[in-house]
Amino acid sequence: MNDWPEGWSDDNRGSNRYGRGSAGEQPESARSMPHVQRRPAPPRQRPIPQQPGGYDNGGPQYDNGYNTGQVYGGGNAGGRGNGQGGGGYTQGRPAPDWRRRIKIGALTLVVVVLGVSIGTYFWADSKLKREVDLSKVIERPEGGDGTNYLIVGSDSREGMTAEDKKKLHTGSAAGKRTDSMMILHDGSNGPTLISLPRDSNVEIPSFKGSESGKLYPGRGRFTKLNAAYAMDGPELLVRTVEFNTGLRIDHYCEIGFGGFAKIVDAIGGVELDIPKAFKDKKSGADFKAGKQTLNGEQSLAFVRTRYAFAEADLARTKNQQKFLAALASQTATPATILNPFKLYPTMGAGLDTLIVDKDMSLWSLSQMFFAMKDVTGGDGKSMNMPISGFSGGNVVWDKAKVKQLVEQLKNDEKVTVTEN
Repeated sequence: MNDWPEGWSDDNRGSNRYGRGSAGEQPESARSMPHVQRRPAPPRQRPIPQQPGGYDNGGPQYDNGYNTGQVYGGGNAGGRGNGQGGGGYTQGRPAPDWRRRIKIGALTLVVVVLGVSIGTYFWADSKLKREVDLSKVIERPEGGDGTNYLIVGSDSREGMTAEDKKKLHTGSAAGKRTDSMMILHDGSNGPTLISLPRDSNVEIPSFKGSESGKLYPGRGRFTKLNAAYAMDGPELLVRTVEFNTGLRIDHYCEIGFGGFAKIVDAIGGVELDIPKAFKDKKSGADFKAGKQTLNGEQSLAFVRTRYAFAEADLARTKNQQKFLAALASQTATPATILNPFKLYPTMGAGLDTLIVDKDMSLWSLSQMFFAMKDVTGGDGKSMNMPISGFSGGNVVWDKAKVKQLVEQLKNDEKVTVTEN
């Protein structure tokens, strides 16, 4: 029995098979095939990316370069997405922490300001010439409340060239003498600035030589106050002021001609209102009345002039007080203190020729400076030492008023004594 379909037999199965390599000479003819309806293929699914590490179905996994959570496609030109690298994906950045940045900035600023301040302090402290030893002053009066400074303007020409001396009309005298002397009392009732005329008639007391250490007895000799400085320098001047007033001097401060002029030039001049025009050939003064800005040369001429005034040295001390107060007021301003291009030249000019006592600190020096500023601001008082007349061309102090003035200063009371 033949189980093959009709037309098929064992013979033709071997000779006329389609697609199996027919043995006949002619190729097979096309056959009609029954129509078979195909079902649509299910949509292709993208394979789920493998996760790195771990095991799946007992077998190890590997990293095929894909990470879950990425957004594919949509890269910009050049193959880079909006995120990091060129993987065509985006990743958000955390918002900046402004509070933290402000704190760091503020801390940095504080450190810089502190460093500059400390550096400036040690720089200025190193320039101070602490040459006056008040421990050599003998028989000193008891101290009182407040602080008393003896401020001296000398005619020292140290560091000045021949051209400077000619320009500033200082002459070329050897050595140095006091050109102005003032007591500044700084206390709770405001500062008081008292000028001591250089021609004041005073007694030279016993003293110990500043260099020799030898004791010189007092001889009851009266002379001009500036002679004490010429005899044995600052220590004898302090001893003479204390002996004739009964007021203890806590600190000594001296500045020469050159330094004074340089300070004025460093701050760009000092504005001053001169009520009346005057001239003086010896000092080089030539001023018109009214407000004007004085440079270093003009300022030195202004504070040294005395022959142009009927009151001579008394008028000059008034001008010195007026100018020094204006200088302090115009120097202690934000425009100078906060401007390093003004501050350092100003400090350098003053400190180069400033001579102080060995116990003077920068803090004490700054206190003195601001006390002088307050004199101009209306918080203090300026006056001459009270006088009663003249003796042989010397100025005689009013003893009763001087005693009252000193008592008020010692007790740090408001000064009510007048100079006339």
